[in-house]
Amino acid sequence: MVRIGRGIELSQRGDRAAARELFARIWDEIGPDGDPLHRCALAHHMADTQDDVTEELAWDLRALEAADSITEERARQAGVAGSVRGFYPSLHLNLGEAYRKLGDLERARHHLERGRAAVDALGDDGYGRLVRGALDRLADRLGTV
Repeated sequence: MVRIGRGIELSQRGDRAAARELFARIWDEIGPDGDPLHRCALAHHMADTQDDVTEELAWDLRALEAADSITEERARQAGVAGSVRGFYPSLHLNLGEAYRKLGDLERARHHLERGRAAVDALGDDGYGRLVRGALDRLADRLGTV
């Protein structure tokens, strides 16, 4: 997770190519059957470094698939605050946005609905407000209220 954090920092500083390279090396080490928490975190952030929306979508789908395998016990061991269910609003937000960019509005709306259905797992804090606001903006872009 420390190395994934370094990749996130690189991405946030605008060095998406370096972040992508680091994430790719870590992904190769983790493998498709590695720790679902690590796969979810890495794929979620790898998606944000992609220049091609189809690649972004592929990574977002990997993140969602991995999240479905994370147990509450594993999340507690890693120090995750709250429930694994709190991962889903952001995961579905990203999927909805990727599908919107690709013009698949039906799937975009589906993920918007799933993201909104899970927002009660978010706290009333900066992160929770950020994700709720982003879901609202996606709804606006999709013409959904």
